[in-house]
Amino acid sequence: MLGIRFIKFSPTVYVMHYKKGKLQREGKGLAFYYYAPSSAIAAIPAGTADASFMFNETTSDYQSLSVQGVITYKIDNPKQMAEMLDFTVSDDGTYKTDDYQKVTSRLINEAHTSTTDFVQSLELKQALKKIKEIEQTILSGLKASEALKSMGIIPLGINVQAIKPTAEMSRALETSTREALQKEADKAIYDRRNFAVEQEKKIKESEMDTEIAVEEKKKQISQKKQETELMVQQNKQLLRDKQLEADIDFENKKQKFIEQKAQNSEKEADSKAYVVEKTLAPYKEFDWKTLSLILQKNTSPADNISIAFRELAENADKITNLNISPDLLNSLMQNTQQSYK
Repeated sequence: MLGIRFIKFSPTVYVMHYKKGKLQREGKGLAFYYYAPSSAIAAIPAGTADASFMFNETTSDYQSLSVQGVITYKIDNPKQMAEMLDFTVSDDGTYKTDDYQKVTSRLINEAHTSTTDFVQSLELKQALKKIKEIEQTILSGLKASEALKSMGIIPLGINVQAIKPTAEMSRALETSTREALQKEADKAIYDRRNFAVEQEKKIKESEMDTEIAVEEKKKQISQKKQETELMVQQNKQLLRDKQLEADIDFENKKQKFIEQKAQNSEKEADSKAYVVEKTLAPYKEFDWKTLSLILQKNTSPADNISIAFRELAENADKITNLNISPDLLNSLMQNTQQSYK
């Protein structure tokens, strides 16, 4: 109808409506009528978007690998982007040119450029393990890119999904890894067997140490018993010595006692002898006959008979003939025995 059209955009699209080269309206999510023959409408995506990438690199050991991932970005300055690329749309909302595709290609080129130096400084095996470092390198490179700043693009995140070597190198790495894993498995078996041998050795050493400790303890017990027996023998010997010393001391005292007693007896005898000597001194000058007469009142018939026979014996040279009848002798003997009784 006379060139008048209606168009509507989503809230994530920044719209700029030009009429005869002059900006009529702009903003996100606009809906309006316009006169198509004299109007130009630019629609710049203002939300976040993803750009998938895959590029090849060469490592420091001259091995090729591919880096795959996704760049999350946002067009922060739509006006600035509209000045750099053509984002005009037709009446049905489709882009008139393919300039919108240049955004992702320029992002990928900048990511490739920022990654090249880092990957080329690594060997293949190192690069395969540096996913996080490569992500950080790409993000830092994109944020520092002047080309992206001039287009008003802000990189929000990088997700490196895979780093792959060539098919031949992948098979070689798989073989190498398989062999390394087999070696590790063999080493694990060897270590396990060696560990078992070491444990068995330790067990035997522990058993031997236990036996040695038991024998040492038995030796200590035997020595202790010997020491105890020796101490007992020493104590017995000490008791015997003490008893012997006590016996010797007792005998010495006993000897001293006997000597003292002998001395006392000797003195007592001397005293008695002195008394007797002094008592008999007056009778010393008397003959036995006189003494007999003095003591006659105390003499027995037997004493008198003995005196008579003594007189006969002293005068035997004067006696020519002496007759003693058996009856007399028997009577004298009986009287003598009765006297002594």
